[in-house]
Amino acid sequence: SEKELQDVVKRQEEKMLQLIDKSGEVTSLKEEVFQLKRSLQRAETEAKVLWEEMRGQRPKEDTVHVQERVLQRQEMGKLRLLLLEKVDENQRLSDK
Repeated sequence: SEKELQDVVKRQEEKMLQLIDKSGEVTSLKEEVFQLKRSLQRAETEAKVLWEEMRGQRPKEDTVHVQERVLQRQEMGKLRLLLLEKVDENQRLSDK
């Protein structure tokens, strides 16, 4: 009856609130994953450049040159990421 109906409505409201909380948590976790991927990409870029420099062992190679190469690789990584984000965005828009 009315009491049972109120109980059902209350349970549904509680479920909706739980889903909203989980949705926020998922969004937060997705952002954290994105930031971690970006950090990993930077670290991999730096490691790759430093490895190449170590392999070459150019005498009197200054750290400015190495840093410039790291920054160039990071910029390339950022541009690739932006391109992928645009491709994904365009794909989502065309799917609608």
